[in-house]
Amino acid sequence: MAYRRLHAEAIDFTGLRRELELPDGFPPAAQAQAVAAAAEVKLPDTDRTELPFVTIDPPGSRDLDQAVCLFRRDGGYRVHYAIADVASYVVPDSPLEAETWRRGQTVYLPDGKVPLHPQVLSEGAVSLLPGVDRAAVVWTIDVSADGDTVGVRMERARVRSRAKLAYEGVQADVDKGVLAEPIALLPELGRLLTARGLERGAINLPMPEQEIEPDGTGWQLRLRAPLPAEEWNAQISLLTGRAAADIMLAGRIGLLRTMPAPDPEAVARLRIAAKGLGVDWPVDMTVGQVLAGLDPARPKDAAFVDEAAELLRGAGYTPFAGQVPEQPEHSAVAAAYAHVTAPLRRLADRYVTEVCLALHDGREVPAWAAAALPELPAVMSGTDRVSSAAERGAIDLVEATILANRIGETFPATVLDTNHGKPGGTVALTEPAVRARCDGQLTAGDQITVRLTQADPAKRLVRFTLA
Repeated sequence: MAYRRLHAEAIDFTGLRRELELPDGFPPAAQAQAVAAAAEVKLPDTDRTELPFVTIDPPGSRDLDQAVCLFRRDGGYRVHYAIADVASYVVPDSPLEAETWRRGQTVYLPDGKVPLHPQVLSEGAVSLLPGVDRAAVVWTIDVSADGDTVGVRMERARVRSRAKLAYEGVQADVDKGVLAEPIALLPELGRLLTARGLERGAINLPMPEQEIEPDGTGWQLRLRAPLPAEEWNAQISLLTGRAAADIMLAGRIGLLRTMPAPDPEAVARLRIAAKGLGVDWPVDMTVGQVLAGLDPARPKDAAFVDEAAELLRGAGYTPFAGQVPEQPEHSAVAAAYAHVTAPLRRLADRYVTEVCLALHDGREVPAWAAAALPELPAVMSGTDRVSSAAERGAIDLVEATILANRIGETFPATVLDTNHGKPGGTVALTEPAVRARCDGQLTAGDQITVRLTQADPAKRLVRFTLA
């Protein structure tokens, strides 16, 4: 049966904002400080405006943290990665710094974001917008033809982005063979770094994302599979995060983004699930390599990807000073890794950058940055929960609103997971792009028909039963 595309008329997300206690506007002192910094901060003397940087982001973004340009070097690659120099605009022990600690990170909702920094900075003076000189921390990373990092340099410098590109446009140019020169090597280097990560044991879940997008006067849900260009761009960020981790581990002070290795029993359960779903898993292949070969559009592959998500648990921030952590790695990256490339949107990155700059230059780490390290994990953990709750709450609200008048109707669905022998599990609809709990005796990977039994916008709750 063909279903018309469903959408929800105007939705008020105010209740969700209030429930999560998201701030509305900046305190006057913090806002005034941001306005003054935007007008007064002097750009670095070191000039790297000759480098043809470009940014790659979602089309509507204006808080641009990163700009990239790539060159060949001795059979390998030279990566120039400019990161917005937020620390030059936020004075330690100031009202603006205190407010950023209260917020922790930018929180995104369909009707607008709650930014970490005032707009005059995040979408103005600090953002790497095209055609204007900006202060940046420039990473220069040399990569061998085999994908190994063979050299890292850092410096504060002024840069000028040549263009603001979007993922869809970059992918279209790749497909047509006309990718702009500053990033012409992105597909080649991105594929190489991805392959090296998979060899190390890195794990990437290729699951399409639920997205809320405007639809006239209302909202609709869609499933969007990540574009290859997004993965290639992410590999440059991961490369930089691994370089930052190496600098801090060598200097014996810093803040790592860590995740423990998957529990062997969980991996064993996943192997059993692979057999049941008909997913081929040779003994010499890592989980990440198996996932990379799947197509989430196939129901049984989608169910396996959902099961594999159980391996990625326990991510956190690990500070250290004087002695390196016993477990310094992030299991999904399969290497030591640090968050350092999104300081406009994530608090910790500002401090990690300052630690890395000091260690790179052979200077003592600034006291304000060193003092922040042990305090950041609690702040980031709390704000991660808020950000996740905002994202999930918004999707739940749109799902329930879209389906509110469809109680009793049936929909085709795919079983993503089950309750391990007990009735019930999670199903995914194709249209509308809803994921919800379903009652009944289910088998992961099966394509079934479900009946909608509950869709309550007030509770943000949707539930199905096996039809």
